[in-house]
Amino acid sequence: MELSGVGIWSLHLRFGDPAEAADAAAELDDLGFAALWFPDAGGPAFDTAGRLLAATRRTVIATGVLNLWMHSPEETAARTASLTAEHGDRFLLGIGVSHADVVDAGEPGRYQRPLAAMGGFLDTLDAARPSVPSTGRVLAALGPKMLALAANRARGIHPYLVTPEHTRRAREVLGAGPLVLPEQTVILCGTREEARSIGADWLRRYLTHPNYANNLLRLGFSAEDLASVSDRLFDAVVAWGDEEAIMRRVNEHRAAGADHVALQVLTEDARVLPREQWRRIAAAV
Repeated sequence: MELSGVGIWSLHLRFGDPAEAADAAAELDDLGFAALWFPDAGGPAFDTAGRLLAATRRTVIATGVLNLWMHSPEETAARTASLTAEHGDRFLLGIGVSHADVVDAGEPGRYQRPLAAMGGFLDTLDAARPSVPSTGRVLAALGPKMLALAANRARGIHPYLVTPEHTRRAREVLGAGPLVLPEQTVILCGTREEARSIGADWLRRYLTHPNYANNLLRLGFSAEDLASVSDRLFDAVVAWGDEEAIMRRVNEHRAAGADHVALQVLTEDARVLPREQWRRIAAAV
């Protein structure tokens, strides 16, 4: 499986009304997006993948990403094989270690040695019959150790809340072969004030997770940038403006080594599917 172009990353496809999500997926397929990505917080993620695959004809459906603490690798291998058998080579398994506060909320103390946990999860996927081959999975890699693991044991990476500079550094670590498939958050709007009114608190919530905060510190942002959600940090993480501004950011990722960019569209009302914005982006791609 190869991925290029632009995709859509959406909470709505996973947690919204299933019929509405399927209808939206069919339209996104018709609009020409290369892949549709959805997040995971446990529960029937593979059922969601099946519905989206059934609603589409050519688009890749991908987990962005499966929380490995909330799914057994044995079930993951079996369900992946079933989806592939039914829908062909259109399901991409993105896997991540999530965050300590999320995992430990259900079982305090469970989140330990995340790199080793990922390695063990991949070991079981390899040993399963049928297995999930390395070419059918990508890792939510941010730091150097997880990037190195992805280079050897996955088709590539699907990092979240990153910048083109992270894409450049990841490409250096991975080399020429593996796929680099970053998520990029975008806001179609006219002014910085409008963008921040939609996205600043959204970004602030993510910065409470050490995985994301530490990655941004490695990229050169300061503790004060994170504490205040500075304009410098906001503009680097969130692409805002018109369609031309969004495509500039996509092209920055491409120039830095990305194969594919998954766009997450934020709007003033997070409960509503951003279908108008998806159409505007599709026309600009």
